[in-house]
Amino acid sequence: MDTIAPNIGPAFKARKLGHFRDAAGYERYRRAYDRAMAALPAPGATLDVPTGFGTVRAYRFGPEEGVPLVLLPGRTAAAPMWEANLAGLARSRPVYALDLVGEPGLSVQTRPLTSAEDQAAWLASLIDGLPEEEFHVLGLSIGGWAAVNLAVRRPAGVRSLVLLEPGATFGPITWKVVVVSLGSVLPMPGALRRQLLGWISGGADTSEDDPVAALIASGMRDFAPSLPLPEYPADGQIAGIDVPVLVVIAGRSIIHDPGKAAARARRLLRHGTVELWPEASHAVNGEFPERIEATVDAFLAKVEAT
Repeated sequence: MDTIAPNIGPAFKARKLGHFRDAAGYERYRRAYDRAMAALPAPGATLDVPTGFGTVRAYRFGPEEGVPLVLLPGRTAAAPMWEANLAGLARSRPVYALDLVGEPGLSVQTRPLTSAEDQAAWLASLIDGLPEEEFHVLGLSIGGWAAVNLAVRRPAGVRSLVLLEPGATFGPITWKVVVVSLGSVLPMPGALRRQLLGWISGGADTSEDDPVAALIASGMRDFAPSLPLPEYPADGQIAGIDVPVLVVIAGRSIIHDPGKAAARARRLLRHGTVELWPEASHAVNGEFPERIEATVDAFLAKVEAT
């Protein structure tokens, strides 16, 4: 039983806090969330970590020893979206999977997020609240942006970054992303929302028979975020990142120009390993889980050996 009440109802809109639109929407979302969580390995611990902007839900998986890997999900997703990856990534190290503050999930926002500095501050506070002293941080899509934003503004405790298709980071978002984002803002038929999700996911099955797809669809329908637009990092900010960074860009991505994004990452990152996977879409984590596991494991092993 959760001890922290979720934000439900329009009163939270006036306070500029992410919230579920109504009680029925929260119940729909919670059923989808619990169903998706059931497909994950059993977490070793479930934590609700207080920060200055709300309480962060985090799940710990894997062994006790090692430098932990913190997973940051994409927009309108949550910790269960890592179903395809968790068992593999947690085989050799501890893994924390988070629900982002201000996004659908079981984290509960208590203070408005108004800037990139605020976004970095809650994540840094979360890391400070975990028992380990240093962490690898892996983010997908907007989670990749959040990882870079953390390293730029609050780098303490960050050992390395792994960025899977980071949005608004190495290339500006495209008009296609704006169209897809309308699914979380405007009321629309479920079939159209699934079509938009399939578009950004390279044609992947987005029917609600799939637990993760159902979770994301409910997050788009039933949760109202209140977040600032991601601040596009300047060249100097990226060049100033002083930890090893692995970047995976999908050749079939619609969120940015893949070639230009990979080129900017290669040009600016001082300690960067940049891979362009031509056959992958923005849903790369579900398309290539074994390849991601092998690539990430090799990268982190190299980081920890130096």
